[in-house]
Amino acid sequence: MKKIEAIIKPFKLDEVKEALHEVGVSGITVIEAKGFGRQKGHTELYRGAEYVVDFLPKVKLEVVVPAAQAEQVVEAIAAAAQTGRIGDGKIFVSPIETALRIRTGEKDEAAI
Repeated sequence: MKKIEAIIKPFKLDEVKEALHEVGVSGITVIEAKGFGRQKGHTELYRGAEYVVDFLPKVKLEVVVPAAQAEQVVEAIAAAAQTGRIGDGKIFVSPIETALRIRTGEKDEAAI
């Protein structure tokens, strides 16, 4: 099994969710986040004072899938989240040793 974490722009969430549904992903976790990478935030004016907004709004998605499906899921997220501009986000893939569905006691791939 693989855990796929993606940090994307918030307005791309619906497109990514639909792309994941199309490749057979049945559940995701979505977390509101703030961060910055190469875009380094931006400068804004508020009541005549200039200030730097370092942390930009992002959305973090987490999904656990069978290892055989991981590459297809990564490609679906990347295609749906891409705008071609700086700050599109990142995707991370990690191995998962075990999973357990608390309600039924199912383990590993049966639990996801």
